[in-house]
Amino acid sequence: MNININDLQNIPGVGPNIAQDLVDIGIKSISDIRDKNPDKLYQKLIKLRGQPVDRCVLYVFRCAAHFASTNNPEPEKSKWWKWKD
Repeated sequence: MNININDLQNIPGVGPNIAQDLVDIGIKSISDIRDKNPDKLYQKLIKLRGQPVDRCVLYVFRCAAHFASTNNPEPEKSKWWKWKD
């Protein structure tokens, strides 16, 4: 499968750095994140990096999973900061 970081950047809140984080943990397309557990993806990124990762990345992962798993995501739920603890 081809990896298209620009495709991942179509997810609200995902810029080049988080798109690369997603690729690094095995997410190659928007459909790859569908129905994934964002908390597990975040833990996988922490393990991969070998150091703490800003918690805001978890919020973006939560938003991304919702976006990828929802046909018509509500605009308000497409804001990563709405996915805080």
